[in-house]
Amino acid sequence: MLSPSAPSPAVAPNSLAVTVSAIDALLPQTQCQRCTYADCKDYATAIARGEAEINRCPPGGSATRIALAALLGRDLSAFPALAADVDAYAEEHVALIDEARCIGCAKCLPVCPTDAIIGATKRMHTVIANDCTGCELCIIACPVDCIELTPKQTFANAAHRSLEARSAQSTALRNSYTAHKIRFAARADEGLSAMLVSSAAHIEQSPADKQRDRKALLADIMAKAKSRQ
Repeated sequence: MLSPSAPSPAVAPNSLAVTVSAIDALLPQTQCQRCTYADCKDYATAIARGEAEINRCPPGGSATRIALAALLGRDLSAFPALAADVDAYAEEHVALIDEARCIGCAKCLPVCPTDAIIGATKRMHTVIANDCTGCELCIIACPVDCIELTPKQTFANAAHRSLEARSAQSTALRNSYTAHKIRFAARADEGLSAMLVSSAAHIEQSPADKQRDRKALLADIMAKAKSRQ
């Protein structure tokens, strides 16, 4: 038992957070979800907690596995390749939207981690190739299969064989993803606020007002139906 004057065992403050940050710094920041986690930060957290192995990052390649093994003191020979259940990653490809088939549903916008897709609801969308990492998340989200990958090297998707070479790329992608999350979180908050205001206004209506609104809605529906006959 330690005496009152004896120093306590050294425990690094926020040691898990420090480890997560160090692991995340070694990941390529494509946020492709092939590791089966929501993003690179979640994967880093799982590794730090011992819940995931270090061979689940296809875009990171061998450079990431080597760096993670060194950081965590793992035996690299135990991870000679990617985990069997992880999909391969198409290096140096970008998404291409067939604008003639695009229905403007906007489902690809919130899933793109770098905001490389521009467009609006019920309007054609297009991809900013220089910002596209080829993660394929937009392809999964598209309900009409109008997006495909095409070979093209850009700053965002260029394959690098060393962590030093991809450092600037990873930093830029991390910043883009952070901005993306902030932007869509703000949109979600705005949508919730609007819904609450609308709900409050509806609750405050008198029974007579609600009845009048229902009659007006029914009349509008009937008028539109007659105009189509």
